[in-house]
Amino acid sequence: MTFEQQWIEYDYNPFVLFSSKGKVISLNSEAQFLLGAITTDELFNLATTYANLSFGFKTTFIELEFGRYKFFALTVGYENDDEIGIKLYQTPSFKLNKPKLVGELINIYTLVDLCISTNSINSKIEFTKEFDPTIPEIIIDSNNFIKILNNIYDCFYENEKINTKIFYRVGEHIKFEEKKCSIFSIEISAENINKEKRNKLEIFTANTSFYVDIKKKITINIPMITS
Repeated sequence: MTFEQQWIEYDYNPFVLFSSKGKVISLNSEAQFLLGAITTDELFNLATTYANLSFGFKTTFIELEFGRYKFFALTVGYENDDEIGIKLYQTPSFKLNKPKLVGELINIYTLVDLCISTNSINSKIEFTKEFDPTIPEIIIDSNNFIKILNNIYDCFYENEKINTKIFYRVGEHIKFEEKKCSIFSIEISAENINKEKRNKLEIFTANTSFYVDIKKKITINIPMITS
């Protein structure tokens, strides 16, 4: 691999080179993980949709989101009818890129069950659970995690049912101390969300090391740092 090829391989932004029929000819490391959240057909359609009308390169500023990946622009280029390449530029806002080793080794299910038990006291809300049992014990700041999770449940206090899902994010990772760490998520959802409490949650989580995706569903994305 030449020095130039290494720059492409280790680029933070995904790059994929397609044949004219949509077959992947080559891709860098980041693109391999992106393909856990989007299909090759979808990427190829993006490339052909935003390609220049004639040979050459074209950059388009557009907001795109696939799983945990968020992009603010893409560049499409081709010099012949046989190959076409696409590069997507990541929005630098995902806090898990530089995780901090804070906390202690703990069972995440124990913490979640504790929060559910606390919030179900004197409540008529039905708390349902969908837990992937394969998440190992991880190092986590348990005090801040419990505060965040309790605040999230508080956003949904007006509902009859709240669901909590713990799942492994297939194909997604971050780098921590030169090692690749898998990611899992805790997703809390209900029919309605209190907008005022959601706004307070956004302010609170902004000053923590946790990445919390706040939409209709609220998701905490956590790296599996086990030692």
